[in-house]
Amino acid sequence: MQDITSSGGEERMKSKILLSILLVALLAVIAVACAPAGPAATNEIKIVSSLPRTGSSKGQTDTVVNGIKMAVDEANGKVGNFTITYLDWDDATAAAGKWDPAQETENANKAVADKDVMVYIGTFNSGAAKLSIPILNAAGPLVMVSPANTYPGLTKPGKGEAGEPDKYYPSKVRNYTRVVPADDIQGAVGAQWAKQLKATKVYILDDQETYGKGIADVFEAEAKKQGLTVLGHEGIDAKAADYKALMTKVKGLNPDLIYFGGITQNNAGQLLKDKINVGMANDKVIFMGPDGIYEDAFIDAAGKANVEGVLVTFGGVTVDQYTGKAKDWLAAYKKKFNADPEVYAIYGYEAGKVALDAIARAGTKDRKAIRDAVFATKDFDKGVLGKWSFDANGDTTILTMSGSSIKGGKFVFSTLLGQ
Repeated sequence: MQDITSSGGEERMKSKILLSILLVALLAVIAVACAPAGPAATNEIKIVSSLPRTGSSKGQTDTVVNGIKMAVDEANGKVGNFTITYLDWDDATAAAGKWDPAQETENANKAVADKDVMVYIGTFNSGAAKLSIPILNAAGPLVMVSPANTYPGLTKPGKGEAGEPDKYYPSKVRNYTRVVPADDIQGAVGAQWAKQLKATKVYILDDQETYGKGIADVFEAEAKKQGLTVLGHEGIDAKAADYKALMTKVKGLNPDLIYFGGITQNNAGQLLKDKINVGMANDKVIFMGPDGIYEDAFIDAAGKANVEGVLVTFGGVTVDQYTGKAKDWLAAYKKKFNADPEVYAIYGYEAGKVALDAIARAGTKDRKAIRDAVFATKDFDKGVLGKWSFDANGDTTILTMSGSSIKGGKFVFSTLLGQ
């Protein structure tokens, strides 16, 4: 005889199993429906910047970052179907007080590992670029747009150390560009300016970094070409407590002008203080430097009284000389951030505009395609620096240079250089 109770229990068990299967399937459908849409994640493009955001460079780079943010905000964070995310990375450390080689290397590797990163805006210091260019070059390559690097050897053959610039590009394809003129121009016009100022004897110092020594070497070569007497050229110890002995020695040589190739963060303020402390006032012995000291941090480090009359060269024109679109941008910057920008802010903005334009022209989320689009930038006028192009080396065709003096604790335009 058939066991009716057992048969009914079996049917109920089958029903429970079927119900469980249906429930699992339903939950799977709900999970898929609630998950983020694939295209939204796929269509995110990240632009990162790697700049010294710790230490005395922060005041300058705050304004560079603001410039990049302005460019992204104007596009409403969108380029075509792509959502643009901007990330502000620090390549400095508190221990170093300036850019740190280990931190810059870490940033470059982090960018490579994140497949959403399509553009790397940086670096600020040329020595940092030497480290990150090869890392990014082997990854796509991942394109760089620098708002500040000026060392010629990063891009120009025969302008730097042996093997430069090819040794930075293992893939044999260039991936580095910059929106500022290089030091082979700036260092030379500095020496020409010294000649115009009637200097005849110059002493040259540098901070022994890529940027500082590079521009000092260019200044020296051009000074000799201009017929100036170079009394000496040496590198300083950036960590020295003072430079009184050095400046006493230099004073004994009776120079008309002391040129310092370097950055504020390598003790430029103390160097100037000790020049004056040993009796070489700026109205007697000119102190000239490049754009590496063109920042409020230099004035703060040296002291307002000591910087009066200091001369500084810069690749481009100074904020007080902006006209047209640049002047309109300046007004927009002040309105947005309720502060004045430092000189490199406008180059941060231009770098951001270049990146966004290249992404739009590439039309695809592909590192190589976006790199190609950046290098194809010609007659670019979507920024505020006028119409310009990148050459085959990745250098800007903008060659405008200016000289400024410090008066009343402010940088004031003096003259156009190299005209």
